[in-house]
Amino acid sequence: MANDTKKTDQSVDFGILNNLVGYRLRRAQMNFFTKFSEVCSDLGISPGLFAIIAIVERNPGLTQTAVAQALGNDRSAMVAAVDKLEKMDILERRPAINDRRSYALFMTKHGEAFFLKISQRVMEHEQEMAACLDGDNELNWLLKTLDTLSK
Repeated sequence: MANDTKKTDQSVDFGILNNLVGYRLRRAQMNFFTKFSEVCSDLGISPGLFAIIAIVERNPGLTQTAVAQALGNDRSAMVAAVDKLEKMDILERRPAINDRRSYALFMTKHGEAFFLKISQRVMEHEQEMAACLDGDNELNWLLKTLDTLSK
């Protein structure tokens, strides 16, 4: 990454920011999310909504709270996200078996087909973004390093 990370009308010295892992991660995340939006916005799905769908697809019956915790999201934000996914007929809420005060999340039939379609797009997007890396070894190193930093 060059010192002038984004092109502007004027030259900008990023100074200490270029030495901060958090800043670099945030810039990379913004780049990935911008391109994700280009790939998936026509389907009405953001990276956050995709993450919820992916967790529910692999873990049917988790409560909204459990999904929020797994993703590190605020529980209150889950209500609006699940409302949107329910309106899109991707997820459905059902009373949780062991706690009737909670709702368990499940994919709908439409949601299952939708997940296959969007997953293909997301994987193509990931492959395009990872193409700037030096092969699978560098990709695996990056994924392992990000996993380490996220703990």
